[in-house]
Amino acid sequence: MTTTYAALLRGINVGGSRRVPMADLRTLMTGLGYDDVRTYLQSGQAVFACGHGDEESLAGELASAIEKHFGFGVDVIVRDHAYLKAIVDNCPFPAADLEPKQLHVTYFSAPVTAERFAEIDRTAHLPEEFRLGDRALYLYAPNGLGRSKLAEMLSRPRFTRGVIATSRNWNTVVKLVEMTGD
Repeated sequence: MTTTYAALLRGINVGGSRRVPMADLRTLMTGLGYDDVRTYLQSGQAVFACGHGDEESLAGELASAIEKHFGFGVDVIVRDHAYLKAIVDNCPFPAADLEPKQLHVTYFSAPVTAERFAEIDRTAHLPEEFRLGDRALYLYAPNGLGRSKLAEMLSRPRFTRGVIATSRNWNTVVKLVEMTGD
């Protein structure tokens, strides 16, 4: 059985470093035996179909291939269409009423618990808010991610502690659902 996945690459093509041209990424992924490989934007999203492996093994396989080909390590999270759709369907914020730049999802490579974020004084960051989901964190940042003190705090290693975390804005979250559902 073939499953359609999205691969989320962390920290590439930002500020001129860790360059991964999307055409090269598509070629690399096709060489790994993935089918219907497509990329979205330049910031590290690829959609592909595959009949072997699971999310974790595919992420490891792709991360190893990227390091071998490009000469640097890249954290990769792979999620299937059903998971991505559930993230959109279970959004705790009124996504339809918000500008896409105000809403973000941070995907985690493994489950995280609320205890990990217990030290954050949520009222000190209002009107910014966050909620935990299934291996994800939803962040409402009304002034955008670039100005968000809460986003800056949530990205610190003491909150991620060995778990890969990568964020996407709501437009990208929705687009990946569409692309993996095709």
